[in-house]
Amino acid sequence: MTSASQLRSGKTHRDENFPVASWIIHPRHRALILAFYNFVRTADDIADHATLGEAKKLEYLDLLEAELLGQGDSQPEAVNLRRALEQRSMPPRHALDVLVAFRMDVTKLRYENWDEVIHYCRYSAMPVGRFMLDVHGESTSTWAASDSLCAGLQINNHLQDCGKDFRDLNRVYLPRDALAAAGASVEELGQARSSKALLQCLHALAVRTEAHRSWRPCRRTMSSSIGLTRGSTVTIEKRCATVHAISIEASAMPTTGTGEISRAAKRPGSP
Repeated sequence: MTSASQLRSGKTHRDENFPVASWIIHPRHRALILAFYNFVRTADDIADHATLGEAKKLEYLDLLEAELLGQGDSQPEAVNLRRALEQRSMPPRHALDVLVAFRMDVTKLRYENWDEVIHYCRYSAMPVGRFMLDVHGESTSTWAASDSLCAGLQINNHLQDCGKDFRDLNRVYLPRDALAAAGASVEELGQARSSKALLQCLHALAVRTEAHRSWRPCRRTMSSSIGLTRGSTVTIEKRCATVHAISIEASAMPTTGTGEISRAAKRPGSP
């Protein structure tokens, strides 16, 4: 059986549009964060693989889970994360949750409503924020604020990539009821240019995402500091504010991954 590593897309933490284990993270945490990233990236690439069938994808995801839980040593990403977690006496709960989302990516291609999308985010995005908080020893009382922010960023990503996801994977995260309310159809995601109805749907979802994210709890609950290199510190509140500012810009310009739709998104109501 081919190793899961051999099915990677080639994308690494240096190719992401977000920092992974950046300089603001204390060096003692970076190895664990990178191990988590590599595990998740491998599972993500399997779920999105262009030629693997559904059964084979699920088989690989099950194998990663089994080896993360100590049942084998053939998959480096699973073994490395297992050992890194063991060194910190941390359970694999968040990595296991993310695998639930990747299985959904394989088997669930449409979402009926907002609640189904949020349920997906519960496993695709929220565990990542919770993992980072656990790595830094934060209380679980911070999870609610992190969950809201992570779900918002995940949905922003769905809006950004909805055309590419449909064309490449036949996967649509835009809720059917939101498309119907705007008078848009799933098939429009395959077009080179968005219709007014599709743009209306995207903007409505961006507005709802901004309302759902409700980042302010970050200021109230995430106030403890994270140690940095050179003896400096930064509060989680500042990090939340930075991410909030970035994600506002993203949600203000939803795109399906094509230049035409991106430009049209800047002009609500334009053809």
